[in-house]
Amino acid sequence: MLVRLVYASRAVAPVSVETLNAILRHAHQHNPAHGITGVLCCSGDVFLQLLEGSRAAVNRLYARIVADARHRDVELLAYEAVAERRFSCWAMGQVPRSRLNPALLLKYSAGTTLDPYSVPGAASLALLDELAATAAIVGQA
Repeated sequence: MLVRLVYASRAVAPVSVETLNAILRHAHQHNPAHGITGVLCCSGDVFLQLLEGSRAAVNRLYARIVADARHRDVELLAYEAVAERRFSCWAMGQVPRSRLNPALLLKYSAGTTLDPYSVPGAASLALLDELAATAAIVGQA
């Protein structure tokens, strides 16, 4: 059974480009072996991440994320069984900060900053879908 999980978290320490690249490198190295695909969006200290894969693999990865001391305020925004993946092209795609258009953020929230804590999970998923449709997601398969 395939599932899709969307969560938000805050970084405990400032997120440098090097830190973000290390997270993405780790995902690219490990996710394919576990059948995990998805996308990561980071702005300031806020992470919005979508994970897709088997229920067991996604649940194990999410449990590790929740236990990771580099995160705080980890909040599950959406979790559902799905018939197909939406982000199958990416072991872990990335939305660069420069591609977070304030007008697009405003479309899905009350402000122009990424704040997945203040919107329904469906709005965060719609934002990620639109970012994919507008080629704002980059990264390796």
